[in-house]
Amino acid sequence: MSRANAALTPRHRLMVGRLVVDKGSPISEVAARFQVSWPTVKRWADRYRAGQSMQDRSSRPHHSPSKTSARVTRRCIQLRLRLREGPVQLACRLGIAPSTVHRILTDAHLNRLAHVDRATGEPVRRYEHDHPGAMLHVDVKKLGNIPDGGGWRYVGRRQGEKHRAATPDKPRNKYRDPLMGKAFVHTVIDDHSRVAYAEIHDDETAHTATAVLVRAVEWFNARGVTVERVLSDNGGAHRSHQWRDTCTDLGITHKRTRPYRPQTNGKIERFHRAMADGWAYARCYISEQERRDALPAWLHQYNYHRPHTACGNQPPFSRLINVPDR
Repeated sequence: MSRANAALTPRHRLMVGRLVVDKGSPISEVAARFQVSWPTVKRWADRYRAGQSMQDRSSRPHHSPSKTSARVTRRCIQLRLRLREGPVQLACRLGIAPSTVHRILTDAHLNRLAHVDRATGEPVRRYEHDHPGAMLHVDVKKLGNIPDGGGWRYVGRRQGEKHRAATPDKPRNKYRDPLMGKAFVHTVIDDHSRVAYAEIHDDETAHTATAVLVRAVEWFNARGVTVERVLSDNGGAHRSHQWRDTCTDLGITHKRTRPYRPQTNGKIERFHRAMADGWAYARCYISEQERRDALPAWLHQYNYHRPHTACGNQPPFSRLINVPDR
């Protein structure tokens, strides 16, 4: 791959060498023909005469006497994990430049403290179960209902408040906002394939959450996936006896995340962000019902057509069909 501003591509360099060496053309004429300097023509002609490659050579030096030693690099990484200090503080401890510390941390993927587990001080470790159904992640995403005419994100604060005031009040209970209420999106994701299942309800009670789980398991079973485990947070619905009994009836092992540790359920948290960008706030909905009606189409596009980097830039559903014995 030649440089972006190179005057001669490898193919033209070969032509230059053949004209000068094989055909005996004067260097000055060849330089004028290709609009380059004569030293450039001579350099490529000499390389062609010596049988060398016409490709760009690496600019990396053969020797780097001032390269940071492996001992200092290891020490820098150890201090970063133990003390969680920045490049300036670590540079003072190690006696090297802050830019050098930043380069070391970047190479080790530790340049951001978010890459380090605050509880253990260890780098964040990614995990993925080896087959579909080995683990389902479940959670609830809360969204404010959209008033008739559109919400404030697209029509502005002032007009949005007018739409809220003009929309008939919803029944008031502990699950609802006094004016518009909330939409509770119950989401279920397969850990291995990232295939998602979602339903929208007006609450997040144990009765609703368990009903969603039963339908999600049936949905995955219909696609040849046997569910073995389910991972949830420590919400009231997931700590209820009804949830425990439902998991037992389905033959599923229930696991909960550590309190105040949403990173354990990070796959579904990341899905919520994609869902918010691709569906919930993707365009101006003129009513809450219009947004709810758009969810099935977006889920189909996410599961069957949207490339997913964790799936090798293939849609999540490709991991359900491209498995042994299927």
